[in-house]
Amino acid sequence: RLFFTLLSVLLLFAACSGPASGPRQVSIRGTVFGTYYSVIYFDNDARNFQESIDSLFAVFNSSLSYYDPNALISRINRNEENRVDDFFRTVYLRAEEISRETDGAFDATVSPLVNAWGFGFSAREDVTGELVDSLLEFVGFRKARLEGDRIVKADKRVQFDFNAIAKGYASDVIAGFLASRGIESCLVEIGGDLLAVGRKPDGTKWRIGLEMPAPTLDAPQEWEYYAEVEDRGLATSGNYRRYYEEGGMRYSHTIDPQTGFPVQHSLLSVSVLAPDAMSADAYATAFMVMGLEKALAFVESRNDLEAYFVFSSSDGGFESIGSSGLELHRRQSR
Repeated sequence: RLFFTLLSVLLLFAACSGPASGPRQVSIRGTVFGTYYSVIYFDNDARNFQESIDSLFAVFNSSLSYYDPNALISRINRNEENRVDDFFRTVYLRAEEISRETDGAFDATVSPLVNAWGFGFSAREDVTGELVDSLLEFVGFRKARLEGDRIVKADKRVQFDFNAIAKGYASDVIAGFLASRGIESCLVEIGGDLLAVGRKPDGTKWRIGLEMPAPTLDAPQEWEYYAEVEDRGLATSGNYRRYYEEGGMRYSHTIDPQTGFPVQHSLLSVSVLAPDAMSADAYATAFMVMGLEKALAFVESRNDLEAYFVFSSSDGGFESIGSSGLELHRRQSR
């Protein structure tokens, strides 16, 4: 997935007006990472932290933006730098953990393959098996390691792309900043990846609508179910808005890091609930690579994750299933 999210979560009933006295709602919106962000929180003094939040985003961007040639990650990819900062270290270590947990389904070195298939920032190449094999030579998280504050590459061609984890981490960072200012109830959403902290002043949880696959690329978002969220991150990944068709085949933007080819299975989207938005972001991408059966089994083996899967049915329609611990609420008809 890219920073400018391809789909995700539709923010639903995100905030309430709050009581006549006590905490007051503050809503901040803007653009970052090529997408939109929304921060909603409750504060007795109704302080506005937008300037500080935008400053944090600028620092974050200078570290992890794959699309900024001057960002730290870009300089590391060009082998001009190997010393990391705190943002890079945090994301790298969590990405490494999730790559190991998912047997490589999540891999932050897959960008050369994504670009070759035409889903990155370069034009699509004439992809052959030989080209894929040549790119796989320097794709794989085990081909790099972090030693202290320095990245060591087994192959200088290894490149990092944290787009499928960093947007969620940015939501965690902003929520952490708000907590340092005494904010106990907030919802931070960046391009669909979000973190919900605490409950609203009226005692209710945050309600988040779960997007259904769209019949066409430009169709508006639709949702049938919502989840009530408290102290959890939520992220959605899917294949139904970013793909192309060629020779009677549909090629999705989700590339399997082990085969080098776009995935071919029935899973259309997955929404993941995790203890933090960074983890939810990365697991959502990993599950799209793993497919429905493996991903659902993975979630059921854990007590810290829940997920909502949408997949194509044999008649060309959609079906959905939630993990056993996920409590869904159906949207009331209008």
